[in-house]
Amino acid sequence: MSRRTWYRFGGALTLAASALALPALWAPGAQAQTSDATGLLQTRDFSHADGAQVYATICAGCHMPAGQGARGAGEYPALAGNPKLGAAPYVEMMVLNGHGAMPGFGPMLSDGQIAQVTTYVRTHFGNQYDDAVSEADVKALRASLASTATPEQDD
Repeated sequence: MSRRTWYRFGGALTLAASALALPALWAPGAQAQTSDATGLLQTRDFSHADGAQVYATICAGCHMPAGQGARGAGEYPALAGNPKLGAAPYVEMMVLNGHGAMPGFGPMLSDGQIAQVTTYVRTHFGNQYDDAVSEADVKALRASLASTATPEQDD
């Protein structure tokens, strides 16, 4: 199995496990677990989560709470002071489709949530890219990516 296939398989497993867990965690009437550190459990409805909550729940585990990134079992790029975040479509695409070992969250997040979390990381952690990403921006990128998608080939 190639490394690329392995990463896709691992990312798919991570995404599948997250997708299976989400309905139980954010179902109306679900009990908030005060011992759980995830911010979204307190909202009880994932569709109303803002960029900060999405970041704290989905992104901070790898990119760290202050966006400093991490190295260890894997390498998780720092978002703090990252010049790549200057290109909003780059960040949107990373969240939508992932890259390398990072799974894509497009199937899990709405266009509005992707816009909010993209804007959040671009305006926090020492980043000062103040041009907000809109839901329409993400919707257009998602449509563009879907129309140009081709089957991937293994390495």
